[in-house]
This record gives sequence, C-alpha cells and structure tokens, in this order.
Amino acid sequence: MVEENAHLEEAVMATVPIIRYAGFWMRFWAYLFDLLIIGSINRLIVYPFFQWLHLSSEETSMFSPIAVATAVTFYAYFVLMTKYFQQTLGKMVFGLKVANLNDRPLTWLTVLFREVVGKFISKFILFIGFLFVAFSKKKQGLHDQIADTTVIHE
Repeated sequence: MVEENAHLEEAVMATVPIIRYAGFWMRFWAYLFDLLIIGSINRLIVYPFFQWLHLSSEETSMFSPIAVATAVTFYAYFVLMTKYFQQTLGKMVFGLKVANLNDRPLTWLTVLFREVVGKFISKFILFIGFLFVAFSKKKQGLHDQIADTTVIHE
C-alpha cells in the first residue's frame, strides 16, 4: 500500500508543472536588452525616416514629433511582442515569458493594462512599482499585480 501511494505521488508530481518565477535581476537584464533593441529601431528606422521627411529630430519638448514617435516605438514594441509572443526579445534571450495567473492566454486588455497603464503607474511613483518584483511571493511588479500576470522561466 505504501509503495502504491509512492507511485501515485510520483505520477501526480510528474504531471504538475513546476513554475519558476523570474526575479528582479533577470527581468532587469532582459529590460536593458530590450532598451538596446528599441534604441536600435529608433536609430535605424525612426530617425532616418524623420530625416527623409525633412522633419526635425531634435527633442525640444516632451511632445515634439520625434519624442512622440520614439514613445510610440517603445510602447508598440512591448505591447505587440507581449501579446503575440508572451515575451520581448530581451525575455527570449533570458528564457523568460509573461504568464497570466489565471492560466489563460493574454488578452489585448490584459497586455494593455500591464504594458501601458501598469508600467506608467509603476514609473510614476519613483519606479517603486518595479521593486515589488524583489519582494513579492510570485515576483510580481505593480504592473503585474494590476494585470494579474507574472514573468516566469520557460
């Protein structure tokens, strides 16, 4: 009977996936990699496009055309990559992905809340929302808690 229970327990453990949450530093390095990608996109595509149209690429204000274009590139990168692949290129390199805590696919609303609303709030309060990752049980930043998501190792 004890041997039977041991085999049953092993079978159950084999079917239950072990979830490893991504910590602060792994996510930080992935984010820095993403910033390199976004900067490259801006330098290789956005800035030359502005020069081709004979538009100024000087950031004279927060709402200058080039500032708006680079902000659109930034948010579009994170939203589209997270929605379609559950990970950005930085997360791919470090073997991470965004997961819904409800075991459902990421919806547009979830991704927009996480990437735009949640991250704006996290940045607005002195970036403290990102430090939540280091101290929460499921390694969730404030933006993850808002969207019921987390980042896990693949």
